[in-house]
Amino acid sequence: MEEYKKKVSSYSDALSAINKKYNSISLLRLLSIVFSLVLSYYYLKTDASVYLISAFLLFIGFIVLMRIHSKLSFKKKLTETLLKINKNEITFLKREKLPFENGQEFIDFHHPYAYDLDIFGEHSLFQSLNRTGTFVGKKTLANQLLYNLPNNEITQNQDAIHELQSKLDWRQEFQALAILGQDTKEAYQALLNWKDGKSAPFSKVMSLLIYVLPAIFGALVIAYFVTSNLSLLSYITFVFVLNTTILGMFFKRIQTEIAKAENIDKIIKQYGLLVKEIENETFKSEKLITLQNKLIYKNAKASVHLKQLSELFSNMDTINNFVTALLFNGIFLFNLHVLKNLLNWKTSHAAVLEEWLNVIGEFETLNSLANFSHNNQDFVFPELNNDFKIGFSNLSHPLLNPDTRVGNEVQFFPESFMILTGSNMSGKSTFLRSLGINMVLGGIGSVVCANKAAMHPLPVLVSMRLSDSLSDSESYFFAEIKRLKQIMDALEDKPAFVLLDEILRGTNSDDKRNGTIEVVKKVIAKKAIGAIATHDIEVCLTTNDYPEILTNQCFEVEIKNNELHFDYKLREGICKNKSATFLMQKMGVI
Repeated sequence: MEEYKKKVSSYSDALSAINKKYNSISLLRLLSIVFSLVLSYYYLKTDASVYLISAFLLFIGFIVLMRIHSKLSFKKKLTETLLKINKNEITFLKREKLPFENGQEFIDFHHPYAYDLDIFGEHSLFQSLNRTGTFVGKKTLANQLLYNLPNNEITQNQDAIHELQSKLDWRQEFQALAILGQDTKEAYQALLNWKDGKSAPFSKVMSLLIYVLPAIFGALVIAYFVTSNLSLLSYITFVFVLNTTILGMFFKRIQTEIAKAENIDKIIKQYGLLVKEIENETFKSEKLITLQNKLIYKNAKASVHLKQLSELFSNMDTINNFVTALLFNGIFLFNLHVLKNLLNWKTSHAAVLEEWLNVIGEFETLNSLANFSHNNQDFVFPELNNDFKIGFSNLSHPLLNPDTRVGNEVQFFPESFMILTGSNMSGKSTFLRSLGINMVLGGIGSVVCANKAAMHPLPVLVSMRLSDSLSDSESYFFAEIKRLKQIMDALEDKPAFVLLDEILRGTNSDDKRNGTIEVVKKVIAKKAIGAIATHDIEVCLTTNDYPEILTNQCFEVEIKNNELHFDYKLREGICKNKSATFLMQKMGVI
């Protein structure tokens, strides 16, 4: 946190200096144009050339100051964003609020674990991790959290995250540029739709005319000024009208080409700045170098190609200004030249445009995970194996307050499946979620909330928190049965890490107990690793039949000074203490 506080102080000072310079340039810019107009007036009044020269020089100064002002404006916005980024990190680490997008649009009730483990939504894993600024970055991070990677890709991500963790300044500048772009799902989709849209190329005749007609117009204008022949004006007018008529023939096509692309030039320009940041940085890890190399195309950097595209869309936007469109197209057929270049760009670059955007998304995802690692330097990268060995030392939930969370030792070898007991509020569900969340994090190359970890990355399958699906006319019980069927079907394909929390709550106790025992037997028969939490002691007796596979673990509760005391420490064996009766008596329920 101290590092962020230093940056807040530094960026506050920098912003103050920029504001002073910005205000001074604004004043000078105003004075230069005012004095330029005043001197122009005196020139008209006195015909003294000194006034004209001075007015011209002041106007040139105004243009220079405009450029300086524009650069300062961008620098000011960038510094303000960097200041906000560091203030947000401090607020987040103080646990005052979560000032980041929560990804609620990615919630999927049918996903094997996303809803049960609170991957998306308020106070979710996504919200804690998310440091993206573009839509493609947010989408890439969300998709990454939904599937585990092969071991070699996990290792590559670990190396990339480890490298980016130390590049705090670069990460924050990249994040700030992404935020400044104000990217949206609509803009991103509009760009992809434009890329995929089929556009017929210009005919050979039209490709020739867009050069010949402006050349004829220019030749006629020069001839008129040389000869002062008034009859040439009618020919000039004819060519002007002909050019505007040709524009009218293409107007609908131009509008179709730039449809739903409002401000797209600015967003593409920002994509280009992000790509340029990647291109100009030196990386050592294999994953980052591979991503960087994807930004070279036809012996030029992707940022150069994106700058061209941004300028083409910006130029094409002039079609919406009637006076400009009439003048520029009547003389030069300007928008047809732009359209031709835009179509040529699409033909040449459409195949790689989405890949460039995906590189941005990958970097934003890795930056988010690197920031997570930077903020939790006591977390570790798990050591990977292919021996189905999973174990954690001091395992806890990464979203819990580090000052109060309790870690536990847990391993799934030699026994591979745990039957977990404990009274209500003793920590069973939190422990299961800790296991699930850390398996998800470890499966994408992130650090995990533990002092030491060994992992065989496996798909995660969870049945912990279901709700009645009224829109599908489903009861809670039927929704749970469907989830268990989904888990069993997935286990047919390959082993997985399975977490079950008090299943079959919608039926009577005998049916629930017998059903739970049969589920446990079937899950372990399919080589699943994981845990099931239950209140049925008889379920725990199943370990007698499968002592090499099943183990009993529990969370106990103590009554101290007439109060319940939970230590949230995992113990071997079956839970002995019960808290429900005591709590109801204490609260006067019974």
